[in-house]
Amino acid sequence: MKKATKQDIEIIKQAFIEKYSDAVTELNYKNDYELLIAIILSAQCTDKRVNIITPALFLKYPSVKELALAQLDDVKALLNSCSFFNNKSKNIIKMAQSVLTEYDGEIPHNQKELMKLAGVGNKTANVFMIEFEGANLMAVDTHVFRVSHRLGLSDGKTVDITEADLVKKLKGHDLHIFHQAMVLFGRYICKAVKPECDNCLFPQVCKTKVSFKPA
Repeated sequence: MKKATKQDIEIIKQAFIEKYSDAVTELNYKNDYELLIAIILSAQCTDKRVNIITPALFLKYPSVKELALAQLDDVKALLNSCSFFNNKSKNIIKMAQSVLTEYDGEIPHNQKELMKLAGVGNKTANVFMIEFEGANLMAVDTHVFRVSHRLGLSDGKTVDITEADLVKKLKGHDLHIFHQAMVLFGRYICKAVKPECDNCLFPQVCKTKVSFKPA
């Protein structure tokens, strides 16, 4: 597969900035606690589904204090329409307990500290920091992975390699914009099945319609 040229990269960057500079996550949240949980739940689950689930969850457990004391079966019952709800239920309770004991009940706004919490990996921590702090980071989900490969920005087989490629090629202070842009572009236009190529922002840059998934 051909790689994006320097000229291609500039076309991609400009198009994304023009269309998506004000883009934010489609997850619904009121504070950092709700955002972190929504991101944890969104792993391999649609934002639409997460937004259906979370109102009842946040009503019953409005902060880490209540969630830390929650019964596992009660949380499972609220999350049972979410993918991997068993593990996610355990993780968000453990996360709440850790935030109470280790961080005085305050969600840490630091990538490395976030990754110490149950259910929070590199991608989740980066998405949180991008959304809540506007951090100059890149997070690679299934949409970002697919779009980056179709545009020739990466040929890495893993999420970590792809993230490193994107940080290197899209370097600057706009990484958070490119993350949001690639998520929305991949979700609504550059879809895995039947991509809407007629609505593409840069058809002259696209290298392939083949869909890609991380190894």
